[in-house]
Amino acid sequence: QVQLVESGGGLVQAGGSLRLSCAASGRTFSGTAMAWFRQAPGKDREFVAASNWNGGRTAYADSVKGRFTISKDNAKNTVYLQMNSLKPEDTAVYYCAAARYGRSWSRIADDMDYWGKGTLVTVSS
Repeated sequence: QVQLVESGGGLVQAGGSLRLSCAASGRTFSGTAMAWFRQAPGKDREFVAASNWNGGRTAYADSVKGRFTISKDNAKNTVYLQMNSLKPEDTAVYYCAAARYGRSWSRIADDMDYWGKGTLVTVSS
């Protein structure tokens, strides 16, 4: 079982930056693929970014490519999402997700196995 706790959300002006963190419990974190999703009011949860188990392979949604960076620190059992050049349309609740040990990440939310409770990011114009 993996438990995930996000932090780092808040209110920021357009053009600003935030770094989200997701602390994970469990001895298998080093072998776990991780992802970030987000959900804006009235919209479906959407894929943002993902990392394989060692951070050697990452993927991004087109809407955040070049502005967001996902990184995974296995020594700290933490995955990060550095968000730069934020836009009002980035406003959403951001969720950390983990795949079951040995499985790959997915862009489909239903395919991920463990979820945090989310952290709210609000970008003002």
